[in-house]
Amino acid sequence: MCPAPVADESARGFIIPIGGGEDRVKEMQIHRRFVELSGGADADIVVIPTASMLEETGPDYNRIFSSLGAGKVEFLPISRRSDCNNPEFSEKLDNATGIFMTGGNQLRLSAILGGTLVVTKIRRRNAEGVPVAGTSAGASIMSEHMVAGGQGNESPAEGTVTLAPGIGLTNAVIIDQHFTQRNRLGRLLTASSFNPFLLGLGIDEDTAAFIGPDDMLEVIGSGTVTIVDASEMTHSSMWDAKPGQALSLLGLRLDVLGEGCRYDLKARVGYPPDDPVVYSAGPDTDA
Repeated sequence: MCPAPVADESARGFIIPIGGGEDRVKEMQIHRRFVELSGGADADIVVIPTASMLEETGPDYNRIFSSLGAGKVEFLPISRRSDCNNPEFSEKLDNATGIFMTGGNQLRLSAILGGTLVVTKIRRRNAEGVPVAGTSAGASIMSEHMVAGGQGNESPAEGTVTLAPGIGLTNAVIIDQHFTQRNRLGRLLTASSFNPFLLGLGIDEDTAAFIGPDDMLEVIGSGTVTIVDASEMTHSSMWDAKPGQALSLLGLRLDVLGEGCRYDLKARVGYPPDDPVVYSAGPDTDA
């Protein structure tokens, strides 16, 4: 699934995967930046709490964004696929200046939203310039290929990660969350070995990757974003590995980005804070 096409006169909106566990009480810098990108006092933010089974999730994010100065905040109580056909929800997404997907269970999120009008609206609105953020499960589902499950704290091995279709806001990366806290490097390396075209993004808690319309990623938050680039991998044993067998992956490149660092997803080059960015056409990818 490719990202929705962008009209000639438009720029794609920010894509903002968050690693979960974000600060919701003190500085709230990730949420604050999202509100600013959504229009601040003129913002019309729509929260989609579908991944969560908790009734308070939607109202909680309404409170957070309102406290940060967002002009209008609403949540869509979508708990079954039939809810996605609600014309009122469709109208709210048409008017949204920011869309936020909460954490929970990414398979619940994909099973309820996948292939519906709601997902079509999210993709189109992002192509029209509306920022879309998602935390934890809401981050994983953003990519075309979604990490649906797998064991942490294990070496790369066949069968340690399960993939499922996401909503395709980007088809250039695959995203994992709660990354350092749940020791998920092994499963991200395994996921990256399936197709070296994809960049693996491992996002820590209270950390976000703000991916702009120019395909430049900026890290905001207290943790790091780990980027796995397998494009120049010289050898992979994935294709003939038996279930549970450890993988050989040679020639991988790994970058770890703290707050303020940037990464050019096209050129596959990272930059420290305040370093001038040298733009490059890079490989022909969409993000």
